[in-house]
Amino acid sequence: MKDVLERIAAVVGSAGLVTDETGMAPHMKDWRGRYSGRPLAVVRPASTRAVAEVVKICAETRTAIVPQGGNTGLQGGGITDASGTQILLSTGRMNRVRAVDALNNTITVEAGCVLEHVQRAAEDAGRLFPLSLGAEGSATLGGNLSTNAGGTGVLRYGNTRDLALGLEVVLASGEVWDGLRGLRKDNTGYDLKHLFIGAEGTLGVITAAVMKLYPLPAARLTAIAAVGSPHDALRLLSIAQRQSGDALTGFEMISDFCITLLVKHFPATRTPFDARHPQYVLMEISDARSEASARAAIESILAEGMEAGIARDAVVAQSLSQVNAMWAMREDITEAQRLEGLNVKHDVSVPISRIAEFMDATEAALRRAYPDVRLVVFGHLGDGNLHYNVCGPQGVAPEVFLREEAGVTRIVHDSVARFNGSISAEHGLGQLRREEIRRYKSALELDLMRKLKAALDPLGIMNPGKVL
Repeated sequence: MKDVLERIAAVVGSAGLVTDETGMAPHMKDWRGRYSGRPLAVVRPASTRAVAEVVKICAETRTAIVPQGGNTGLQGGGITDASGTQILLSTGRMNRVRAVDALNNTITVEAGCVLEHVQRAAEDAGRLFPLSLGAEGSATLGGNLSTNAGGTGVLRYGNTRDLALGLEVVLASGEVWDGLRGLRKDNTGYDLKHLFIGAEGTLGVITAAVMKLYPLPAARLTAIAAVGSPHDALRLLSIAQRQSGDALTGFEMISDFCITLLVKHFPATRTPFDARHPQYVLMEISDARSEASARAAIESILAEGMEAGIARDAVVAQSLSQVNAMWAMREDITEAQRLEGLNVKHDVSVPISRIAEFMDATEAALRRAYPDVRLVVFGHLGDGNLHYNVCGPQGVAPEVFLREEAGVTRIVHDSVARFNGSISAEHGLGQLRREEIRRYKSALELDLMRKLKAALDPLGIMNPGKVL
C-alpha cells in the first residue's frame, strides 16, 4: 500500500494526497451520519489527466476506488468501507467552468464544480441551468450526474440525465473517453453517456460534462395553496398543467406534519396561513414575457382551484424575500427531520395519477402494523416522487423505533411495487438499497446490469459494494 501511495503522490502532488485523520475526516462519513469508512487515502486530483493516471495505478495494483463529489448523498454511495485499503477519489479540485456557449445553450463544466456555481455561471451568461435541489450549495455536478439527481424542476426540465448532452469519463482501465459533444442530435450508435449517468461511479469516473441551458425567464412566481388531501393536490396539478403547460416549473406537496416539525425546530418559520390544513402545495410558474403575465397565470390557476372547492386558501409571493421563504420552508424539511431524530427514510416514485391512492393504501398498511407512527411525507408531486419518511410514535426514542426499520421499509416498498413504482426515485441505491433492489428488479435486469459492470470494470475496482 505504501508503494501505491508513493506512486499516486507523484501524480497529484502533496496538495492532492491526504492521509492524516483530520484531513480525511470530512470525507469519511456521509451527510446523514449513517455510514462511515476508513480510506487508505483521500486523493484529490486537479485534472482529468491526473484522474486517469491515478486510476491506472489502482488498476495495476487492484486498489478499489470510491469517487466522491460534495458528499451530500443519502445512500452511502460515496463512502469507502472500513478496511483502510480503498482510495477515496474526491473531485473537489476539478471545479472549473470550461466553456459557456450561450447560442448553443450549453455549459461545459468539470465534475467538482458546485451546482450553485454552475447556476451562477449560466445566469452570468443570461441563461438558466435549471437543476435545483436543497444541497445545491455543496453538491457537485459530478455527483448529480452519478446519481441522476432530480430536484424541484424535473416537472419541466427533467432529471440530470435529461440535461446532459455529453460526458468526459475516466474508465476503469485509466483510459479517457471524450464524449464532450454539445449536440441535440447524434444518431451514431449507442448513447454511451447514459451508462455512466446514474451508475454512482461503479463504471467509471465522470470528470466533465456538457449540460443544457435555457433562456432566463422574465419572471418566476411562487404560490402556496392549502388543500384537503393528496387527491385534491392532484386535481390542482391537473388545472395548473392544463392552464400553463411548460410554464409550470415546480409543483411540490408538503404535509401538515412537515409544517409541525418546521415550527418546532425552526421557530422563526411562519406558517403559510392562520389556519392549519392537511396538505399544502408549493407551485412555481416561469414566464418568458413578464411578471404581469406570470402573476395572471398563477392567479388564474388558484382562482379555478378555489372556485372548484379544491384549494381552501392560497397566497402568491409578493416579493423575492417571500419567494425565498416559501422555498426555504420546503427545503428545510430534511433538516427538521434530522433534528427530530433518526427516522426511516424512503425516496420513492409512482405514476403521478396514482400518488394519492398509493398514499392512502400505504398509510393504512403502516398504521395496521405500527398504529402510532408519524408520517413525514413531502416531495415532487409534479413528477411522481415522494420522500415518504416514517417517524416513530411520540415518546418512543428514535433509536428504539429504528429497530423496526426492516418491517417499515418492507411495507412501503411492497406498496410501491404494487403501484408499479420505484424504490429509489432520485437518491440512487448506494449501500442502503443495494440488497433491497434484488426484491424488486427482475433476474434479467440484474443480470444485464452485472454484465455491463463486468464489461466496463472487469477487475471490480470501481466503487465496489455499491448498486450491485
